[in-house]
Amino acid sequence: MTRLAPETSLTWDDGAVVAVDQRALPHEYRLLRMETVGQVIDAIRGLAVRGAPAIGLAGALGVALSAHLRRSGAAGTGLDEEGVRHDAARLAEARPTAVNLAWGVRRALARLGSGPDAVLAEALAMLEEDAAVNRRAVRHAADLVETLAPDRRLRILTHCNTGRLATAAVGTALGTILELSRRGRVEEVLVDETRPLLQGARLTAWELGEAGVPYRLCVDSAAAASMSRGMVDLVVVGADRIAANGDTANKIGTYGLAVAAARHGIPFVVVAPESTWDRDLRDGSAIVVEDRGPGEVTGFAGVTVAPVGAAVHNPAFDVTPAELITALVSEKGVTRPGPALPADTSGAGWEADPQPAEIAALLTGFPDHPAPGRPFRDLAGLYAEPGMLARLAARVAREFDGSFDRVLAVESRGFVLGAALAASTGLPLTLARKPGRLPGPVYEAGHELEYGHDRLELRKGALTPDERVLCVDDVLATGGTLAAAARLVALSGARVAGLVALVELEGLGGAERLSGNRLLTLCEVPA
Repeated sequence: MTRLAPETSLTWDDGAVVAVDQRALPHEYRLLRMETVGQVIDAIRGLAVRGAPAIGLAGALGVALSAHLRRSGAAGTGLDEEGVRHDAARLAEARPTAVNLAWGVRRALARLGSGPDAVLAEALAMLEEDAAVNRRAVRHAADLVETLAPDRRLRILTHCNTGRLATAAVGTALGTILELSRRGRVEEVLVDETRPLLQGARLTAWELGEAGVPYRLCVDSAAAASMSRGMVDLVVVGADRIAANGDTANKIGTYGLAVAAARHGIPFVVVAPESTWDRDLRDGSAIVVEDRGPGEVTGFAGVTVAPVGAAVHNPAFDVTPAELITALVSEKGVTRPGPALPADTSGAGWEADPQPAEIAALLTGFPDHPAPGRPFRDLAGLYAEPGMLARLAARVAREFDGSFDRVLAVESRGFVLGAALAASTGLPLTLARKPGRLPGPVYEAGHELEYGHDRLELRKGALTPDERVLCVDDVLATGGTLAAAARLVALSGARVAGLVALVELEGLGGAERLSGNRLLTLCEVPA
């Protein structure tokens, strides 16, 4: 029987999206070949492809498939972009709760202007990134668990399916369990059957069996009693959406597990990638919970067990309040939530986004500096505000989430935000310097300032060809400095992922000059 590569759940194959059909497991390992966007949407809605990370990746591959199918012209060089955008909107709406789906569609669609091949390349890059992201998250989570319960083998309870079937590879919560097993730390796994579609019984049990990890199925309603009998040392689950304060949406039944774990003093750990965070939602009250059809509850495998016409309440998810969660773990590290909005130990920021008026209030203006008639905007007060720099970096990181590989900071005041952004994302930082400050061969780009001329330099070889680079500065005036930074990126053979300035001076034309690139400014003030 043909199988996907080990630890892989979906891929691209010669003009089609191919995935493990999760509806057939555990009795049959069957591959689903999707050659139309409609088939991808049906697979997501019908749970042939499921799991928050996996449906995000399927959405990206669906956009690539649409771009592939909507080529036009004799040589296939044309593209019906409007048709692709329509397909993308349909894909993003296929399931409402998991934020990863819209994220994956949006990220692939951002490459549409560069053609179908670029969209496919982005989707395939996301598959590779997912495996790497999951490995980092799993390592963080396993390390955390060893600190929570040192020197003994653990009895772990998990809910739903969060392994390779729910991602492109490796998994999140189940990936953590497999890593702990490799470390010799697992005595047994209690696998909730997970209503309504028995994804724990069918899928998690299958993955654990394949890996040789000892497990027992647990009736959902017996989980709390199992905790009371001392049968559980740890609960570890995944997530479909995490709000800014840490409230977490996951498969229905998760909230009850968290309440029971808190009652019995059992650590409750959530493992999910950063793409699952929706920091535009302050808390979980605004998370849309998907309701599914009654047939998933009234019967199973074609056999009806409930009275004909029985009314059904069948929510697919529930929301667990942050204060019931011991830790949230992503590829960036461990966050410990609580009743308030504490600082995020990963540097990503739990507090609300800094507002333009808040930023403006922390700026200091100096007239006639550095020349008569030219105002100087000093950002020292902004950087001195406790926690503000982390919030600024978090805002930028979320805006460009997953779309850049490196930060390029402009000398000298761009270094502050650039360093904070690189630290919070775990991505490399490169510095664009003023003339004469870099050794060795350099690229150079001249530019106009409000009050004269200047030049930026970048060491040759500092950027990798085709690398996606985010250019960062503090103040946008005429746009000359960021335009020069973008030219240095192009000279290096890399790609400009976007341009960022904390403050924009109104009326100097900077935004208009940079309109060919994606631009983010967080505050506008008069020049």
